[in-house]
Order: sequence, then structure tokens, then C-alpha cells
Amino acid sequence: MQLDDLPHVVLINGIVSPILVGVTLLTNICVCVVLVRPNMRTATNTLLVAMAVSDTLTGLCPLPAYFRFYSRSDGAHREWLPYHWCAAFYSLTDHLPTIFHTASVWLTVALAAQRYVYVCHAVDARRWCTIENSLRAVAVIYVVAVVYQLSRFAEMRYTPVELPSLIDQTGNRTVVGCIGEYWPALMPYLDIYFNTYYWFRVIAVHLVPCSALVALNAALVMAMRRAQARHRQLVAQNRKSESRRLAESNVTTMMLVAVVGVFLVVEFPLAVVFIIVIVENTWSLTIIEPERMAIASLFVNLFILLSYPLNFFIYCGMSRQFRGTLCALLPCPGAPQAPSAPASTMIMSTRPRAEATRYIEMAPTAKYHQESVESTPINMDEKE
Repeated sequence: MQLDDLPHVVLINGIVSPILVGVTLLTNICVCVVLVRPNMRTATNTLLVAMAVSDTLTGLCPLPAYFRFYSRSDGAHREWLPYHWCAAFYSLTDHLPTIFHTASVWLTVALAAQRYVYVCHAVDARRWCTIENSLRAVAVIYVVAVVYQLSRFAEMRYTPVELPSLIDQTGNRTVVGCIGEYWPALMPYLDIYFNTYYWFRVIAVHLVPCSALVALNAALVMAMRRAQARHRQLVAQNRKSESRRLAESNVTTMMLVAVVGVFLVVEFPLAVVFIIVIVENTWSLTIIEPERMAIASLFVNLFILLSYPLNFFIYCGMSRQFRGTLCALLPCPGAPQAPSAPASTMIMSTRPRAEATRYIEMAPTAKYHQESVESTPINMDEKE
């Protein structure tokens, strides 16, 4: 096996992605600092914090590998993958990000569902939409995400082997690479194993959540339109207090619809990529050339990473309460201070966010595995 030596891979993985991860880290730290404030602690904001943490970890995990192999100018990504990096590389760039991405997906679904309950079933909201239930949901989602990915960490074994360097032109230098092999007990069931894994993944991590979010988003949009009509009636009747509360709730719903929309825009292409990969491997077809599929996966991952910091700007642009609390913590010249109303009346008090994401092994390469993996040393030019 070799890692990607595709057009733009060094630019994207070595330069652009670390910058985006840095921006994501800073913006999500701000999100978490604001939402854990005592006056902002609510069921919805608990899920928003978990979502921000998941997004950040999805981006952070691959950075050590990216810095080691793509950010350097010595062409390290074209060399044989060093033995001590064999297991770590795929854990950092594929398996760990997939865990956090999966958690992020279902946290988004939980957030959208929670907002739907608030808007359309307000009587049940006090019973179901509590901080304790949000914490339980976070715990269950993370446990399931870890369990479903555990086999990927143990599916291969690596054997050290001394190999001539691929980037040393003199031919006198050798490196200690590795041979990657699937465990013998797994070999007879390899096709079943990968087909089961990827079909489950595309259904449970992409199709079902995306379909649920489309349905929930549509329901929220319709509820928002009804609320706007009700708001106009209240204004006409000069019922200012009720009108103001309804307007704030509507703004929150609009904000979360925007967040879910951003998630769906980047998540649908990822689902399409996975479906194509599964169809190709299940029926031995070639729909898209492997190199083009790898390039598509590279850019899908980039767009997913680009979507992470957008949520912060959506919060800032659409939530006065979020802006006020942020400016109470950070110097914002000329910005209004956060109001001191109780959490139950906050704009961010009972309202969710979206999925996103995303990332790495979230977008696969063209083939699950290659027959030559049993005897081929791992190199830096073709990703499994």
C-alpha cells in the first residue's frame, strides 16, 4: 500500500487542512466557552458543545500525520511508510476521525429532533428535553460510534521490512517499512466483512441521518412559517411580550435550519461517494476511475472541514444572546453586553444545531482492499 500522491494532496493535507483545523479550534473554543456559561447551560447547548468538540477532534486527529508526511518539503509522502507509523497513520487519518464524525452526525440528528420537539410538541419538551437527557444521548452516541469502529483498529497486522528508499536517487539508502496483512482468520470473510461494514456505514451514518434531517428541517421550516403568521397576528393585536418571545424562538429555529442546511450540503456528496464505492466493490464494477475517486474524496473531506468553523459565524450572525455573551468574555468594542435574563428566555436556551461531519475515511478511496495487501510493503503514494 502507498499513501496518496495525488494532484493537490500536499497543498490540501499539508497546508490548507492544518489552517482550517486551526480556525476550527479557535472558533469552537469560543463556542464552548460561551455555551458552558451558567446563564447558557441548557439541553440544546449541551448538545451544541458536544457537537463542537466532535467537529474539532475530527479535524485534530489527522494533524500529526499530515505534519509528518505532507507539510514537510522532503517528499516524505512518497517514501515507504515507516514501520512505527503503519498502525498510527491509519488510526489517526481514518479510524479515529470516523468515530468523531459518526458522533457528530448523530448529535446533529439529536439536536434537530430536540428542536422539533420544542417547536411542535412544546408540552412534551419539559419532560424529554433536559440537560440530563442530553448528556445521556451524548454518552450513548459516543459508545455506539466507538463500538462500531473497533474492528478497524485490529483488522491488520504489520511486519517490519527493510526496503530501498524511494526518494533517494543514489540507491544507497534503505528504510524500515512494513508489510500490512489482514489477520488470517479474517481473510476468508474479507469481502463479507467490508461489505457489511460499508453498507452499515452508508445506511446508518449517511442515508438515515440525512433523510431524518431533511424531514426535520422541512417540518421546522413549516413551523417557522406558521410562527411568522402568528407573530404578525400578535403584532396587530399589540401583544408585544408574546410577539417578542415568538420572534426570538423563530430566529433560533432559523439559525438551526441554516446549520442543518450547511451540514446537508457537505454530507450528501460524501454519501454519494460511499454509495459509489460500495456498488463498485459489491458488484466488481468500475463507475469512476480510482484516481478520480481519490481526488473527489480529497475535496469532499476538504469541504467538510471547511464547514466546521461556519457554525460559529452562524451563531454570531443570528443569535444576539450568543454575541452578547461572547463579547462579555472577549473585548468587542462597541458591542452590547449580554442580557442577564434567565436561561429559559435566552435565544440559545432551547435550540439546536447540525452535522456535520464529517471527515477522513468519511470519504473513502476507490477500493476497500487490494489482494496485494498481503505481501506488499506500505508506501506513501496510494491510500488503501
